[in-house]
Amino acid sequence: MKISVLTIFPESFESFLATPVVKRAIDKGLAEIEIVDLREYAGGSFRHIDDSPYGGGPGMIMRCQPILDALAAARTQQSHAVMLSPKGRRYDQKCARRYAAMDHIILLCGHYEGIDARVESHFDEQLSLGDYILTGGELAAQVVIDSVVRLLKGALRETATTDESHENGLLEYPQYTHPAVYEGEAVPEVLLSGNHKAIEDWRRTQALLITRQNRPDLFEAYPLSNHDKELLKTADQKADQALE
Repeated sequence: MKISVLTIFPESFESFLATPVVKRAIDKGLAEIEIVDLREYAGGSFRHIDDSPYGGGPGMIMRCQPILDALAAARTQQSHAVMLSPKGRRYDQKCARRYAAMDHIILLCGHYEGIDARVESHFDEQLSLGDYILTGGELAAQVVIDSVVRLLKGALRETATTDESHENGLLEYPQYTHPAVYEGEAVPEVLLSGNHKAIEDWRRTQALLITRQNRPDLFEAYPLSNHDKELLKTADQKADQALE
């Protein structure tokens, strides 16, 4: 797949494109990352990308012309153009999977006080990482690229993303490695038992409990199976007994 990024700070992507997963995907031909400098599309000797807002107010506004000219140059019939904006829908793993199945994504990084609103109708959707404000869209674009590229077949080992948080509606279960005991804190015995069914049930129980505690919104929306309900019932009974 191809991802084009429209930005006024192309240099902010230099080290990012050298990170292991992204670089591996590029080197293997799984992904093509195109960084487009919006200033190259700004007219005049000073290449002004922004101007003061009509009606007054603080800050500067990114102008239509450079953005739309850059968009037109990057866009093809297969492109899906995304405007990174706090007004957009919230990004999630489902959206990452949707993007990973596309041929070409264009990401517009905003900056300054905002972007001329007439740009919005030229993009297929607006996207937000969450309910907070970044100085610019470059960090948001990097988050989207990383989360999408790692889903491309061959970027990671085959089962690496199967049980991750948010992949199946639950948060991930706890993970441990050597040593078995560190500063008096031991790895749960079940993980050392070799009993694969018991380990599977423990991991499922932990995922359910962690999601219920940390993200009740996800837990309420998750369709519990009868087996899930039994696992939770047993875990709750053990927790009650431990308090007695």
